[in-house]
Amino acid sequence: MAKAKVLVYTPMGDVDAKYSELETAGCDVTFGDGEWRRAFGASEEVLYPLAEGRDAIIGAVMRGFRFEHDFLARLPEARIIAKLTIGYDDVDLDAATDLGILVTHSPTEANWGGVAEGTMAMMLTILKKVREKDQHVRNGGWRDDSLNGTFLGARQDGYEGITVGVIGLGRIGSRLCDLLAPWRVKLIACDPYVDESKFAHHNARAVDLETLLRESDVISIHANLTEETTHLIAEAQFGLMKPTAVLLNAARGPIVDGDALFYALDRGKIAGAAFDVFEEEPLDLQSPLRGLDNLLISPHMVSGNFNAHLMRSILLVADEAYWAGNKSEEGALKSLITFSDVITSVADVL
Repeated sequence: MAKAKVLVYTPMGDVDAKYSELETAGCDVTFGDGEWRRAFGASEEVLYPLAEGRDAIIGAVMRGFRFEHDFLARLPEARIIAKLTIGYDDVDLDAATDLGILVTHSPTEANWGGVAEGTMAMMLTILKKVREKDQHVRNGGWRDDSLNGTFLGARQDGYEGITVGVIGLGRIGSRLCDLLAPWRVKLIACDPYVDESKFAHHNARAVDLETLLRESDVISIHANLTEETTHLIAEAQFGLMKPTAVLLNAARGPIVDGDALFYALDRGKIAGAAFDVFEEEPLDLQSPLRGLDNLLISPHMVSGNFNAHLMRSILLVADEAYWAGNKSEEGALKSLITFSDVITSVADVL
């Protein structure tokens, strides 16, 4: 039985320790460059020689390069692109489906749960003015009423608490709602693709996007990047928000129009924002967003936590890669479907 040929195009951490499971599973493994995750050096010229002849292609979301139809068509042996993380926006799903290539992702709790917790941290940092208090004391100041934060939840004195609007009620959005439950905030959510019962399960009132933007004190984005969601938040949407609103984005940068974001923050159309993702990554050193005091910025690693590694994902894709390289094995496709979420249309692949 021939070994499955596997390319791990964005290896992370200790390669020998983390990816030995692939070799144990009977795979012939080749590695790309971990810097490609950070948008440094990825191109068709350097990637194609590594991907040629590979049965399985594995990695996290890659910056600076996207798996488009023309590139994938040059890889007739490719059976699967298995993503180690949640995001798959660096793969043209329609092209992969047309060419019979399965695309899977690995939404582990360490990853999506980390995003929800990181979003909560960003929210509290802004609402409680953590950065401002720190800087005030470092500059020699002490107590000052301008440093008062926002009380989140309803109180017995009649204060109703803030309204948090969640765009996208998938794993991350749902977990954020659950984390906010003890805080006694009012939760509203917009997601046309989930059953109504899910809103009730996570104590959120279902609303349309316009209502969410108008009513929310905090707006948190947790949607996938698609044609539908690209620039979902642009100038018109900022115009619907409260001037005291705070916008959080830990999903994908292009969901928010970057120019409109700068304008809204610079002109006081909204009070503040916290972004872990941007339209262009890494964030350009000359980006005007860097100069905004009311914008908290993070380097697309809000899910990064100690002891929250990708080993579970690697175990999943090791099995997928093994079966991808042994096409004649009965039950191969069943194994692929079982171990990760299949993104492309299985019916079309068959």
